Amino acid sequence: MLNVPLNDCTMRYDVALGINTMGAKHVLCFAKKCVNLKVLVHVSTAYVCGEKAGLILETPYRMGETLNGLSGLDIDEEKKLIDEKLTELQAQGASNEAIKEAMKDMGIQRAKVYGWPNTYVFTKAMGEMLVGHLKENLSVVILRPTIITSTYKEPFPGWVEGIRTIDSLAVGYGKGRLTCFLGDVNGIVDLIPADMVVNAIIVSMVAHVNEASDDAIIYQVGSSVRHPIRYTNLQDYGLIYFTKKPWIGKDGKPVKVGKVKVLDSMNSFRRYMALRYFLLLKGLELANTAFCHYFEGMYSDLNRKIKFVMRLVELYKPYLFFQGVFDDMNTEKLRMAARENNIETDMFYFDPKSIDWDDYFINIHIPGVVKYVFK
Repeated sequence: MLNVPLNDCTMRYDVALGINTMGAKHVLCFAKKCVNLKVLVHVSTAYVCGEKAGLILETPYRMGETLNGLSGLDIDEEKKLIDEKLTELQAQGASNEAIKEAMKDMGIQRAKVYGWPNTYVFTKAMGEMLVGHLKENLSVVILRPTIITSTYKEPFPGWVEGIRTIDSLAVGYGKGRLTCFLGDVNGIVDLIPADMVVNAIIVSMVAHVNEASDDAIIYQVGSSVRHPIRYTNLQDYGLIYFTKKPWIGKDGKPVKVGKVKVLDSMNSFRRYMALRYFLLLKGLELANTAFCHYFEGMYSDLNRKIKFVMRLVELYKPYLFFQGVFDDMNTEKLRMAARENNIETDMFYFDPKSIDWDDYFINIHIPGVVKYVFK
C-alpha cells in the first residue's frame, strides 16, 4: 500500500537494491559533480517506517539504523550477499524463473531480519541512509509521500498510470472478485493525490535552493493528520459508485456488488476462506474430474477469485492494521512559507484539507481508474 505498482512490494532483491538503494547513491554522486546544482530532491516513501504505530515523525535514517534495533545492517554486505546468492544459483543451473523467485524470497527475508515488512520499503530506507550519509554540503530534500492516488486537478482530474495500491481493491470489487477482505475498517488510510505530491516537490525545491544543512530535510506528504479518511469510507465509495455505474462483465451483463465482508484478524480470515471457498473449490475440483471437466469454468473462476484475494491479503498484510499517522509539521511549515512568500498556492496546491473526499472518490478517482487503467 504505497506509491508503487502492486508487484514492487515483492520485487526481486537484486533489482530493488539496484534501483531504490544504489540508484539513489548513483544519482547523488552525479549531482555532486554538477557545479550549478542548487538542490537535490530524493523521493522516498512514508512507509520506510515499517509497521510503527502512533505519530511517525519527519526524521532521517542514520547509516545502519534498523527498525528492530538489531545491529549489523551494512549496505555493502547486502550487495555482497546478493552477488553470492546469484553466483550460487547460476552454478546450480537454476532457471530464470527460479532465480527470480529466490531473489524475491531473499528480499523479504533480509527485510524482516531488520524489522521492515517487505523488500520495497527496506531498500527505500537504505536509499535514504545513503543519501543522508553521502550528501556532504549539498542541499538535499527527502520527500516521503504516503499512498499516491489519481490527480486531483492537473493535468486533469482522475489521471492515473498503472495499477497502484488501493486501485486493485477498487477494481477487484467492481468486477465482483472481492467479496471479503481483512483489516480494520475504522483504521485511517493515508492518501494523497499525485498532483499534490508534484507540487510539494516543486515548492520544496524553491524553498531549499543552496540551503545546505547537516541533515537532509524531510517532508512527509500525506493526509492522515490533517484530513484523515478511513477504510470504511473507501468501502462506501466503492459501493455507491459501482451500484450507480456497474462494471460490465465479459458476458455483457452488469456486475452486481454488495457490502464486502471484512474480517478483523488473520485467523478469522483463514477460517472464513476455508469454510466459504476452499471446501467449495475442493468439491468443484473433484466434480470436475468425475464429470469430464464439465465444471471447468466454475472451478477456474472460483480459483481465480481466491488467488486474487489471497495475493492482495499477502501483499497488504503489513498495512491492513497499520496504526500509524504521519506527522507533516515540516510540510505544513513549507505550506505556510509558500503563502508568506506569495507563491501561487492556487497553482502549487498541496494541502489535503482542500479535498472533499466524497466528491474526489465518487466523481474523480474511481472513474479515473476505470477510464485510464482498465478501459
